[in-house]
Amino acid sequence: MVVHSVARELPRGFALTAIAYGCSAAASLLHLTTVFTGNPEPSSIAFLLLTACYSLIIVALGLMTRAQANGPRVLWVLALALFAVSASHLGRSHAGDDGWAVELVGHHSAVPLVLAILYQDYRFALADLFLKRALTLIAIVAIAFTGYTVVSTLPAGPLAAGVLLGMWVATSLVSPWLHRRMVRFVDQSLLGRADYTELRGHIGQALQAQNTVAGVLDTACTRLAPALAARQAWWSDDAGVDEPRAVTSEGLVPTTDQPRYRVRIGELTGGRRLLSDDIALVESVLASAARRIDQIRLTHERYEVQLREEEMLKLTAEAELKALRAQVNPHFLFNALTTIGYLIESAPPRALNTLMQLTALLRGILRSEGEFTTLGRELELVEHYLRIEHERFEERLRVRIDVPHSLRGIRIPALVLQPLVENAIKHGVAPSRSGGDVEVTAAVDGSRLRLRVRNTGAPLRAMPSHAEPLDVAQGEPFDAAHGTEHVGVRNVRRRLAGHYGDSASLTLYSEVGYTIADIVMPAAAIVAIEEHDDSQAVAGRTR
Repeated sequence: MVVHSVARELPRGFALTAIAYGCSAAASLLHLTTVFTGNPEPSSIAFLLLTACYSLIIVALGLMTRAQANGPRVLWVLALALFAVSASHLGRSHAGDDGWAVELVGHHSAVPLVLAILYQDYRFALADLFLKRALTLIAIVAIAFTGYTVVSTLPAGPLAAGVLLGMWVATSLVSPWLHRRMVRFVDQSLLGRADYTELRGHIGQALQAQNTVAGVLDTACTRLAPALAARQAWWSDDAGVDEPRAVTSEGLVPTTDQPRYRVRIGELTGGRRLLSDDIALVESVLASAARRIDQIRLTHERYEVQLREEEMLKLTAEAELKALRAQVNPHFLFNALTTIGYLIESAPPRALNTLMQLTALLRGILRSEGEFTTLGRELELVEHYLRIEHERFEERLRVRIDVPHSLRGIRIPALVLQPLVENAIKHGVAPSRSGGDVEVTAAVDGSRLRLRVRNTGAPLRAMPSHAEPLDVAQGEPFDAAHGTEHVGVRNVRRRLAGHYGDSASLTLYSEVGYTIADIVMPAAAIVAIEEHDDSQAVAGRTR
């Protein structure tokens, strides 16, 4: 069988195989002859014939296969075969106390040869595990046999029993270490494998470094091919067409969601096939790849959801801004036009100035320049509005604007101050016969921009006396007159939340004799732009 296994693909292999079978047949006939003649021992001539014949054949096979790619493995088999043939003489009967030990070695001399042929030509998925277990068992038996040989030389008694028990315990303790050594010997020396445990860790780190599905699969294939001594490894969709290339093995990447992918391993060098540890490595790598792909998909899904949410918030903010721009308080227009009509009769120059202020205010509110503007332009709208209201309330309305010129170039969301000023006049100044004060201030407090509108008159009855932001989802601050928040103030609050989330706030609270509205923005929202001449901007909008 050894000759047939090695020589079947050689040019003159048939002749060598025929000679080998002929020698075996002749030896068998010689052994049968001794049986029929009544000789209890095997034929010594048959042993000599086998030894001489197979020694010559094995030398010939070694010369013929030395240039083959799997030549080293063939030489291993040939060496084991030579050992089996030469050791079979030990199978003859021997006299003396150690005769049984010699015969034991002789009868089992072919076991290594069987294991080698099993791995060489009859490999199966568990061949590597079988070989590791078998070699471990052989080593343990050898240790036990050696120990028993030593004990047998001792006189029977407690000493021999103690030594035997100690060697039994030592054998049990050394068995795990011996198995690990055999595993390493088979993996590194016989199979030429890398350390699969360490390799799994390296591949896992490489997979985690990838941010695309294709990158994960390419990395898995690139790392698996050399580890398995495969000529090629590739991946494709699970629903893809059959590959025309030769495939040694393939595995499904077990991702949670579709689409799924398959990784295919091409032919292995030296005609090998995947064994159990190889298959376990492939399954482990594919499982790691699947987990990384699931992470990438989940991250992309969350990112897409976040983008959609941000887009919705942006659209909502734009819609609310457009609604706020289109919303001009009819009572304010009625009062402004009434004031203009009165001034036309009593003070035409003041009427013209008020009309120009109203025109500039409406143009500033209705113009479309995006969601952000500068603090300076926002203050221009406030000033136009306050001038119109001053013509209405005259000395009852007292205004103070304290905003440093250096802050007027800061970008802020459009129309966040004018609704607060309108709310202050409507609910703080108008109800009072003596009128009231309205103050607009701005300052940078540490890393935050603070805009404040403070007015006298009617405090907030439902608000605490200290500054405390009110969550829109839980409730809304009450105004002084009706206990409900002005729609413009509500829109300002929502737009701030849409732009900055929890990083910005609009707080309404009361102090003694004052109602205060505070807008606080984070430092990240403070972006200076080129300063502009406010007077030129006003002139440009009033021409």
